[in-house]
Amino acid sequence: MKKKQEFKLIEGEFTPQDAKEVLTNLYSSKINFHTMKNFSANERFGKNDEVAARKIPKLKESLAIISSIIQKADEKNKTLVITAIINVELIPVKK
Repeated sequence: MKKKQEFKLIEGEFTPQDAKEVLTNLYSSKINFHTMKNFSANERFGKNDEVAARKIPKLKESLAIISSIIQKADEKNKTLVITAIINVELIPVKK
């Protein structure tokens, strides 16, 4: 495997309804992942997972902004062009 690779997760034009479904599902999945990670840390260690606890509100804020953009597109009878790129890079393990 190359040291760094790029993958297109989302690329194209979407109706407001499709954009809402795709992006809401994506963000909800990430929020759920961090919520479960935080819950697990609380159960196992009695404290929050600091990274997850920081990311959840940021993801929720981003989703609210995206929802507002989608709503405006729907009101103006517009489509949305969405592109999401995933970059995967191998790095040394932090000790």
